[in-house]
Amino acid sequence: MTTHSASPSTPGLPGLSTPWTAAPLEDGVGGVRWVMRRNCSLAPRQVLAAYCAISLVSLSIAAVFAWFGAVPVLYFAGLELLLLGLALLVYARHAADHETITLKNSTLAVEHHCGNRVERAEFRADWLRVEPAQGQGSLLELSGAGKRTFVGRYLRPEWRQMLARELRQALRLHGTRPALGEVLN
Repeated sequence: MTTHSASPSTPGLPGLSTPWTAAPLEDGVGGVRWVMRRNCSLAPRQVLAAYCAISLVSLSIAAVFAWFGAVPVLYFAGLELLLLGLALLVYARHAADHETITLKNSTLAVEHHCGNRVERAEFRADWLRVEPAQGQGSLLELSGAGKRTFVGRYLRPEWRQMLARELRQALRLHGTRPALGEVLN
């Protein structure tokens, strides 16, 4: 996850910044965008480089064994690399998964990118409710006008309440009023 934030530290968690990026929109109209990314050790290009390096080592060792007459080792190395390649392909496909929340004018848009699939939901910001879905630490439920969506998939439970507070504050600052029944903290 990215660790850029406007706030230097988090209440209750000394010395830590928020794991999401919140930045003003660049179009000059005004608005804010939050981006929450999956915590991945390797980017897709790095996965490809690591796979190539592992393949080179594994096939080199298997070729030496095949040279000395143990040809089945080469077959097993090929099968191993095929299965490893499939597992890394699944990993790389989801390494760039993220959620984006954009507050612009009186609209709040939520996009969830999962692999090649993108789910998008839009809400009128002045009637939006922000609350935990089940209780403390659960995903945040954004609801309004008969629609609802959940955010915070890529955040640890202790960070979700902070995101909810930040969203509510941004909704207030952008001239919207809190929705009826809004859970305030």
